[in-house]
Amino acid sequence: MEPGRRLAGLLASAAAAIWTAGAALAQDYTFKLHHFLPATSPTQTETLDPWARAVEARSGGRVRIEIYPSMTLGGRPPELVTQARDGVVDLIWVVNGYTPGLFPRTEVMELPNVYVNDPGAANLALADLFETDLKDDYKGLEVMFLHVHAGNGIALRGPEVHAPADLAGRKMRIPSRTGAWVLEALGAVPVAMPVPDLPQALQKGVVDGALVPFEIVPALKLQDQTDRLIEGDRNTRFGTTTFQLSMNKARWDSLPPEIQTAFREASGPEWLAELGRIWRGTEETGVAITTAAGKAHQVLSPAETEAFRTALEPVVDRWIEDADSRGIDGAGLVARARAAVAAHSSR
Repeated sequence: MEPGRRLAGLLASAAAAIWTAGAALAQDYTFKLHHFLPATSPTQTETLDPWARAVEARSGGRVRIEIYPSMTLGGRPPELVTQARDGVVDLIWVVNGYTPGLFPRTEVMELPNVYVNDPGAANLALADLFETDLKDDYKGLEVMFLHVHAGNGIALRGPEVHAPADLAGRKMRIPSRTGAWVLEALGAVPVAMPVPDLPQALQKGVVDGALVPFEIVPALKLQDQTDRLIEGDRNTRFGTTTFQLSMNKARWDSLPPEIQTAFREASGPEWLAELGRIWRGTEETGVAITTAAGKAHQVLSPAETEAFRTALEPVVDRWIEDADSRGIDGAGLVARARAAVAAHSSR
């Protein structure tokens, strides 16, 4: 190489190194976001990554969010809330139901016949209810946003299902205690486990199926383990699951107002509505992969859907009774949740 070209190359390399160092210095705040699903899951690629980049952009480059999937920082999914509260990590994304009893008020949105089939409306309703009804569930945490998935459908081995009686005695994985109540009301046997454990449980015959959103099909290859996906008429589901993306409260309180604003702006109503559209869209991908593998996508008739709705209404009553025993106005919270969902569904 000619001396002049070699010098130019060295200068370019030095300039790049200086720019990189400057960029690193510009990132005044680095956060570790820990979650339990694979890096290839729609949760990371279509939810966590876009949200993190939006926060970074709104901070003017002063924030960097590093995402750690598949529990790579250690522990099990049920430990994520404790990790955030104790400051082991800065941010978590987790299923509320993995730590039963910690988020009793927020469970209202998981209930069948409260949540039906509109994740965007449910997300916005959760935001509406947060300050007045839900905030006490989140001591030691600063919630960035709450959301639901598109709803619990059924992934199952075996023949078609047309009535609750067709699930009697079937062992099924559940994501939360409200999911367990759904299965009990349908005569099935609930088996609690984090969703990453589901493929092995199906392989070993520990369960016959699961309550899951269909977006999880490709990440867990459920098309290889089950015979069908089942949902109600017009995408009606059998309840849903609530999630939180939360920060350690002390870390949040240490941030200057402009950095807090970057997080808040990236987590507002527009994002919550978009999140609903994203999660609804990923359901279609799960169904397409299942049918391409030669498995069934079974949609219940309106009459069959109504029979399931009737069978599941006692789950709501059971939750109200449990909430009342905790000093929570269960009936009032159900009514407010239904009203908030309806208000956003009409937009």
